[in-house]
Order: sequence, then C-alpha cells, then structure tokens
Amino acid sequence: MPDESPLRRAGREFWAGHLSGHAVVVALSGIGKVAAATTATLLLAEFDDVDRVVFTGTAGGLEPGVEVGDIVVADALLQHDLDASPLFPRHEVPLYGTDRFRTDVALSDALADAAQRTLAAFGGVERLLAGATGASQAAGTDPLGASAIAAPPKIGRVHRGLVVSGDRFVSGRAENDALCRRLPGALAVEMEGAAVAQVCHDFGVPFAVVRTISDRADDAAHVDFTSFVEQVASRYTLAIVEQWLAETSAVEAR
Repeated sequence: MPDESPLRRAGREFWAGHLSGHAVVVALSGIGKVAAATTATLLLAEFDDVDRVVFTGTAGGLEPGVEVGDIVVADALLQHDLDASPLFPRHEVPLYGTDRFRTDVALSDALADAAQRTLAAFGGVERLLAGATGASQAAGTDPLGASAIAAPPKIGRVHRGLVVSGDRFVSGRAENDALCRRLPGALAVEMEGAAVAQVCHDFGVPFAVVRTISDRADDAAHVDFTSFVEQVASRYTLAIVEQWLAETSAVEAR
C-alpha cells in the first residue's frame, strides 16, 4: 500500500492505507485462537470505520477431494476442540446457543468468484511450485520439500463449506480421520478462523474466511510451511483480495 502507516497495539502492528482504491487495515493475526481473537478485537475496537473483515491464510484439507493448492471459502466456522459438556453440547459455544458462526453470504460469494479467477490466472499450484523448486535446485536447496507434495489438480478447485479451528496443528492420519468422523462435511482445519468469527459476531461486523490448502492434515503434512506461504498462499491471497476489491469498485461505480 503506497500510503500505509502502522499503529502498534498489544505487540501487534496494524497497517492502514489504501489497496485497489479502498481504505483497508491489514494485520497479522498471530497463531492460535487467543492470538487471533485479540487481534480481531483490537482491529474492530481501534478502527471504528472497519465495516467488514476478510481473514486469510492456510489450512489442512480434511474432506476427500480438498487437495493441496485448492482454496476453501468458509460458509461457517466451528471450534473442533471446544467441549463444555455436560453443561452444553460438545462444540457449542457456551451462552451462544450454537456451535458455529456463519460467514456473510454476499462477501463469501464475491471472494469465491475472485478465488476461482485467481486459480485460473495462476495456472495452479504445480506451476508455482515448479518455479520455486527450479530456483531452489539451482541454489542447491529444496525449501518447499516439493517431493513430499502429492500432485494436486492442474488448476485447483474452490470449495465452500465448514472450516473447523482448534489450538492444535493437525498432522496425523488418526486425528484427521477422527475429525472427519466427528464433524462430517468439514472441509478444512486450521487454528484461528472460528475465534475471529466469534469476535466479528460479537461486534456485528460481516466477515469471510479464505484458506489455501497447504497440506492434507495427515502424516504427510510436513511441507516447508514458510516456503509454501511465500511461494503459493501469499500470492493467491493478494490476487484474491485485489480481484475482490476491484470488482467491488466496479459494482459501486454502476
């Protein structure tokens, strides 16, 4: 952002500026539900003009067919490790009467469309990984661990549905299978989205969650995470957000 300026609060930096003609605030959530909830709360409390929240990042695929390089746009978020039973049903957020928070439909629709166009434009994760692997091989390294990545679809797919969050990096087949049995239909697992969703619900602010699948949340989930973020997920995220903001500007101009 050419006019970005930082605001520091509680050990976090919030960068305010303009992107694709829109006033935006960007922040790194931190890892885990507490860190993400703190960041989201500060964002909405410190910046009164924030009228919607888009949360991006990576996730592990759960449901068959949700592969590395695919993009998941959440319809709802649930905490898979929340259990206040027998006082409340398992996964239900105490005193909320629900176990999940729904994303904003119009916002999610627009981001899903932007995600589809982004995948088509990039030609899929294989092309990005091939370029990164070629560069790393020339340098005598292989930071992506590309040989450990199962071959994803050529272009990738956009999925819509349930995303589950918990304070645990799911990286074993047994745990993956247990989540699929307990929460059928869950597309992906990550560590922050449901916390951000609850904060946005409390503030009455529309929100959406977009995740790039970095692994299958199983015993093979050992791809170099930082390199995947740099080479794939960050590029997808920026392109999706810019596509969405450009389309928003076009709609508002009509």
